[in-house]
Amino acid sequence: MTTNTPTEPTRKRSMPVTHARDGGLVVFHIGMTIHRPFRPDLWLPVFRAMPVMLAELGRNRAAADRGEAEDLGFLGAQTLLGAKGPWVVQYWNSVDQLYAYARDTDRAHLPAWRDFNAKARRNPGAVGIWHETYVVDEGGVETFYGNGARVGLATATGTVPLRRRGTTARERLSRRSTPPSDG
Repeated sequence: MTTNTPTEPTRKRSMPVTHARDGGLVVFHIGMTIHRPFRPDLWLPVFRAMPVMLAELGRNRAAADRGEAEDLGFLGAQTLLGAKGPWVVQYWNSVDQLYAYARDTDRAHLPAWRDFNAKARRNPGAVGIWHETYVVDEGGVETFYGNGARVGLATATGTVPLRRRGTTARERLSRRSTPPSDG
């Protein structure tokens, strides 16, 4: 008698989900472009600064969730690597909280920013930095995570069953409190 044994364990298919956050949010992209890859002495300090800031923000979020610290507004982040260099997608409660963190002299960002500017003046063109800020109104986000995928906003805010917001992308976006303009 022959028995077929699967080569991979059988997995239960998970139900599709969407992000858990209600309300608006800020999506902040920040990254660097490495123009002189063979000069890590010029770009590595910039590269190393971001994990320090993300760790600080993560510790604050955990402490704020426990009621032990003021909430800085950081929801979470995902680090990506592209052809021109690394970048981070961050999620924030508000643009005011993002800017407050950026200007706070007691936090990791402002000293790192000042250090970068000083080094950039001495070595122009070695590394570029960039950011993009998107303020997303309530109802302006549509997400789908199927078969166990959890990335981006799902890792920052958690997930809820997809049907909570609608079964199609159009339905999930049609829950906007104000309709989008035609433009």
